[in-house]
Amino acid sequence: MKKNNYKKIGKNVIDLEIQGLKLLKNSLNNSFNQAVNLISNCQSKVILCGVGKSFIIASKISSTLSSVGSPSFAISASECSHGDLGSISKKDLLILISNSGETDELKPVIQYSKRNKITLIGIVSKKNSSLYKAADVKIFIPESKESGFGIVPTSSTTCQLALGDALAIASMNYKNFGKLDFKKFHPAGSLATKLKTVEDLMISGKNIPFIEESSDMKNALKIMNKKNLGMLIVRNRKKITLGIITDGDLKRAIEKNKDFKTISLKKIMTKNPICIDQNELAAKALNLMTSKKKITSLCVYKNNKKNVTIGIIHIHNILNSNIN
Repeated sequence: MKKNNYKKIGKNVIDLEIQGLKLLKNSLNNSFNQAVNLISNCQSKVILCGVGKSFIIASKISSTLSSVGSPSFAISASECSHGDLGSISKKDLLILISNSGETDELKPVIQYSKRNKITLIGIVSKKNSSLYKAADVKIFIPESKESGFGIVPTSSTTCQLALGDALAIASMNYKNFGKLDFKKFHPAGSLATKLKTVEDLMISGKNIPFIEESSDMKNALKIMNKKNLGMLIVRNRKKITLGIITDGDLKRAIEKNKDFKTISLKKIMTKNPICIDQNELAAKALNLMTSKKKITSLCVYKNNKKNVTIGIIHIHNILNSNIN
């Protein structure tokens, strides 16, 4: 066979898998909704089980479920008859994946689930199979043509994987599992960097350069130099943020006034400074700064109290975290 024919074979494999996915998409019914409800409301673990390639798919689905708030693990049906059945408790939700639904290794697992009244979701392509008949929730994957003379598991495993992703994302939405929740389970790597929030990077507590509105310019210069952030947050006695003063504002005030010490802070501050919620992504804060001219810091608030500053996020904090 000529080398340039391999690309044609590759496209044919992908075409067959696309056809399988289209059949799967059109087959989704209320059983899918039932499965999402069970996964989302499971008070214990969601256990995925399969044999051979189906077990590999089960492992991936399990990993995805755990990462989006549904604690899960995968076990091989081949090992269940040698002690791994002890991993499954009555409060768990069991999901068995099998193309034929008649694999010998699955039968002890099915029997165990029935004896112990463990809810069973079956993902299978044969409606006359033992798994389909035994499952409390039956998710049918329409049979599709496999590649490699029609015998190599390709289209079927792609559909199993896609169905698992669909269940995971649907459950994620059911539980209102958001970006901040996702970040908790992904504390390392580039993904964690992208999900850093303003709160993760902001300057807080005693490091915030607060100054009372009644304070004088001498004290303003002192605090500006001490905090070394190039700005001050002006607030009143009730700790309500009134405005912001930058080092540029101070320099211009000094240049224009010989007796600058008598200048009122209110006269040189910028009222209603730009602020951002502590739970927003740091990337959004960076975008907000760069979309405005000469903005290098934002006031941070929480619980919609925009006039109460709880932190400062500086552009250097964001850039030093490799967020761009």
